[in-house]
Amino acid sequence: MGIIVSQSAKNLTTTYAGFGIGAINTLFLYTNFLTPEYYGLVGFLLSAANLIWPLMAFGVHNTLVKFYTSYDSQEQKDKLLNVILFLPLVISLILGLMGYFFYDLLLDYFSDGEGLVQPYIWLIFLIALATSYFEIFFSWAKIHYKSVFGNFMKEVFHRACISLLLLTVYFSYISIENFVYAIGGVFLLRLLIMMLYAFRLYVPRFHFSFPHNKSFILKYSALILIAGSVAMVLLDLDKVMIEKYLPIEMVAVYGIAVYISSVIAVPSRAMHQITYPMTATLLNKKDKKGLLELYEKSSLNLLIISGLIFLLIITNISQLYALIPEEYQISYSIVILISSVKLYDNLLGNNNSILFNSDYYRLVLAIGVFLAVLAFVFNIIFIPRFELLGAALATFLAFACYNTAKLVIVHKKFRIHPFTKETAYSLLIILLFSFLFYFWDFPWHPVVNIVLKSGVIGLLYVLVIYLLKLSPDINGIIEKTLKLRPR
Repeated sequence: MGIIVSQSAKNLTTTYAGFGIGAINTLFLYTNFLTPEYYGLVGFLLSAANLIWPLMAFGVHNTLVKFYTSYDSQEQKDKLLNVILFLPLVISLILGLMGYFFYDLLLDYFSDGEGLVQPYIWLIFLIALATSYFEIFFSWAKIHYKSVFGNFMKEVFHRACISLLLLTVYFSYISIENFVYAIGGVFLLRLLIMMLYAFRLYVPRFHFSFPHNKSFILKYSALILIAGSVAMVLLDLDKVMIEKYLPIEMVAVYGIAVYISSVIAVPSRAMHQITYPMTATLLNKKDKKGLLELYEKSSLNLLIISGLIFLLIITNISQLYALIPEEYQISYSIVILISSVKLYDNLLGNNNSILFNSDYYRLVLAIGVFLAVLAFVFNIIFIPRFELLGAALATFLAFACYNTAKLVIVHKKFRIHPFTKETAYSLLIILLFSFLFYFWDFPWHPVVNIVLKSGVIGLLYVLVIYLLKLSPDINGIIEKTLKLRPR
């Protein structure tokens, strides 16, 4: 776990820095520098791009991680890298031509009362293309166990650039309309930097042929493409469908709740950058003991860390919303529902890595497609009836089913699960702290309240976790940080 802890700690730092910048953007800069309509427009464009970039990438970013270490010769590895580079370009060109010929239909579909969305539809394709190739070059770095710089570019770079762009809007250097276009430029710049970094790590020799297991690679990529698309559908479908049924500014209101809850996913995203290629290596070597150990440790450590973030969010949510304009405030139950989904995601540990690097990804694919359709139906039923709460409920139900199915598949096929008695103790502590602190606040300014209350909760939570010795890895980090002697 040494390299995991080292790179995960660095990734965690950069990811939280990115989320911190994103929080400033989401809660303060967007809400004060843009109108709700344009804030909703930006959220819609990014969510729509997230829905289609896995299709452009054709799953090759996952294919690279799975197959790269399985080849013994550098020639075969170079052939794989060539496929990874050119296959998404072909897919993107096909999608681009389809978008060109059906552009009028797209304009009609995205027509709205104010005509706000239509001029920017092409940006969805541009951002999706840039994101797909960024993920490919990020995976290029991962296979060399160099995830820190890529994680910085993924989590910090574009958010910092958007902060600067929002400030230029505030000081009237650019118009709001040009700001929206400039966001596309930020994603292109991020891609260019990541590409140069990946080629600095290794430049393959060009071969105009596939590696020896061509059919298996294409089949795996196609299936992972659908699986990845399913994951993105479950993540962003609600925001895209809100634009269809509700005023576009509601996308911004809902997006704030989603962003607040998404902070819980940061530890998982940080650890995933390094556990994904390591899981692939363990599976290729058929090291079941090592796989079980990684599964249990990743699940427990992520639950404990994300559990603290979950507590800080749901116990401070009323004070947090007191800091933003009233038109962006939302029912607390929506934040709690989405936060519970993110906590469940962390509980899975490296479950996704096991499934997507094994021969059982087809099962996940079939279940995922069914649940994506189910999520679509849930949104159609719940959003018109319950509005934003309906979108949150649809997301909660879809993810609860999807995550449970993935746990069952790994247990049935590998005879392993990530749960230990420490898992039960950790969940009990999170539940207890939630009830103890949800209804308690200091009678002062929201910022003071949040700082003091978070300090009390954080101190008590870490102390309990440390004294109960639930996780040797986390205890080791605490002791190293505070320079304590092991107990």
